[in-house]
Amino acid sequence: MAKRQRTRPTAQASHEEGYLSGQILVAMPNMQDPRFAGTVICLCAHSPEGAMGIIINKPIEGMSFDELLKQLELEPVPPQRRIALCQGGPVEGGRGFVLHTKDWTSDASLPVAEDLALTASVDILKAIAGGGGPRSGILALGYAGWGPGQLEDEIQANSWLSVDPDEALLFGEGHDGKWRQAMAKLRVDPLLLSGAAGHA
Repeated sequence: MAKRQRTRPTAQASHEEGYLSGQILVAMPNMQDPRFAGTVICLCAHSPEGAMGIIINKPIEGMSFDELLKQLELEPVPPQRRIALCQGGPVEGGRGFVLHTKDWTSDASLPVAEDLALTASVDILKAIAGGGGPRSGILALGYAGWGPGQLEDEIQANSWLSVDPDEALLFGEGHDGKWRQAMAKLRVDPLLLSGAAGHA
């Protein structure tokens, strides 16, 4: 699989035909790249410039939301609300992104879908810690990026399937079950999927 590039396209072409912004990518069982095997990714931007997404089913081990707030010197600790932390992808692993419902946005928020946005500023963490913020969200460190045409090539090579998002899949607990949950939305038995392109 091609190397992930440091590409973060805008959402300009989000709703153009053939682009999948706001969709969920599900890694096929034959995924060769160990960084993406068994992953479920919310595709936040997809355009001729490339694609950017957040892995939503790899929890961060050894760090809590409270500890993150302490590191960033944000109040209050303990917070009035918490959100889950996950490993968003191999690019810029020290950078945080909150994927969330669009009932809370700021000037720094990127629209992802009708009811989804992505925010990379600490304002959203302050709001959540204070008991406000969006109805649902997940905080990711890092992201997955694809260069121009790269994701299309991987989909053509049968590396990914796409499904419509829902809040239970995006923000629900039980990260280990999200891959099967996403496959269930397709009404596909993973054991029956072929590794050969065009034969799924």
